[in-house]
Amino acid sequence: MLLRGEEATGDMYSSIDLVVEKIERQISRYKGKLNRRAGKVLADNGAADKFEDETPKVIKTKRFAIKPMPMDEAIMQMNMLGHDFFVFSNAESEQVNVIYKRKDGNYGLIEPEF
Repeated sequence: MLLRGEEATGDMYSSIDLVVEKIERQISRYKGKLNRRAGKVLADNGAADKFEDETPKVIKTKRFAIKPMPMDEAIMQMNMLGHDFFVFSNAESEQVNVIYKRKDGNYGLIEPEF
């Protein structure tokens, strides 16, 4: 079995050991990335690390006035703010709607259903 940057061995068990070491290094790097992104410290539990059981919390509340506007204006406002979505009161339906950018470059609209 040939591994990049490593010498090939003729012994199957030695090859498996090399692969296991490589996978362990990759897992360690991945855990480090997760720790930095989430800002969490993994608890050391012998051979296996586990995330602390945390329930997600609302850490910020934002309030804003919702004014009636047509969908085109809502899209313009969303783009001016640089957001991926925008909550507005649809002037046509008089209901709260959400306009959002789709990955394909188009827009989506979320309307309440009663």
